Amino acid sequence: MSDSIRITRDPTAPGPIVRGFAANGYRVGEIAYPALLLSPDWHEPWSPPAFDALDTASVQALIDEAPEFLLLGTGAELRRPPAAFRAAMEAAGLGVEAMDSRAAARAWGVLRSEGRKIVAALYPLDAA
Repeated sequence: MSDSIRITRDPTAPGPIVRGFAANGYRVGEIAYPALLLSPDWHEPWSPPAFDALDTASVQALIDEAPEFLLLGTGAELRRPPAAFRAAMEAAGLGVEAMDSRAAARAWGVLRSEGRKIVAALYPLDAA
């Protein structure tokens, strides 16, 4: 069994795409990030708070992008985002789609290839 999985996408889809998973995180280009913020135009490493402490300040740079919704990778397993976070995002007019981080990284590529204006916050793959 391989420690790394390759992800492919439509080569015409703009912006950063997670190209695979490695033991140390998500690979975008040649760099692997333990946790990651993604927008249609940029990506950057993320130092996420403990999952139960997730708040809008933690993802403000993504909110500022005025996306359709936030794709939230919750770590190794699907977890429900904190109620206060979900309520604050809804109050800001943004939905939150939560899934385990590997699924969120794959969904990111598919949705971006469709031209959707979404953003993503991906917790580390080993977070549970």
